[in-house]
Amino acid sequence: MKRIPREGKHLRPAFTYTYTVPSSRQPRSIHLPQPQSRAFSQKTTSSFSISSASQSSPSSSSSSHLSSHPPRTHDRGPPSSETTQTDFGTLDVLGNTPPPSTSIDACLSDGFHLNSGLKVGGDGRFIKGKGWTKGSGVLLVAGEAFGWRPWVHDGGEADAERGLVNGKGQFEVGDEAWGILSCVWPRPDILILGLGKEMRPISPKTRAFINGLGIQIEIADTRNAAAQFNLLATERGVNSVAAALVPIGR
Repeated sequence: MKRIPREGKHLRPAFTYTYTVPSSRQPRSIHLPQPQSRAFSQKTTSSFSISSASQSSPSSSSSSHLSSHPPRTHDRGPPSSETTQTDFGTLDVLGNTPPPSTSIDACLSDGFHLNSGLKVGGDGRFIKGKGWTKGSGVLLVAGEAFGWRPWVHDGGEADAERGLVNGKGQFEVGDEAWGILSCVWPRPDILILGLGKEMRPISPKTRAFINGLGIQIEIADTRNAAAQFNLLATERGVNSVAAALVPIGR
């Protein structure tokens, strides 16, 4: 039997084995292809993976662009006639909780009306070209109401704009205006500042003094500050929330 190497039209080499059968003296040939090499198998595998990836990429890209369509209408149909349904528009979690006596009922240009019937200020006077004079703000701490006039200096009344706003347009008052907060214990967690008819930033000096007492600050115009105090005082209690409100006329 002889081994005769030969190459066909294919890229792989092949071998032909020739042997002679004893009964018949005629030689016969068997063609055996050579097994694929490792390099060829790796090349075939890599090409298959590339082709499979190229075939799978359009499906993944097309699926990424799929999105749900918006509803054609937002109509929920006729209202229900059931008597057991809940109207969440009228739901009031604090409906059965009585408001504190120091909650604000009315904000005036020169004072405030409290829920207990107490009227703070009310003696103000409007001067043309100068604005409101006299009147009083209110300081609400630990369920008590105090008249508060931070614009008064040395027993006399200074101009409101100069007494409450510094040269940078920031709300700033002396440290003596917060003396009551130093006497209260335990101190409130948060102080709501109502800065009059409009809101403005407070000076770093005033903020640092109040924060030094361990009290957080929330600023707003007087109307919104009063509404916020009413809500938080009802929800958390008057010992945790305090308010310092300037009349809306200043």
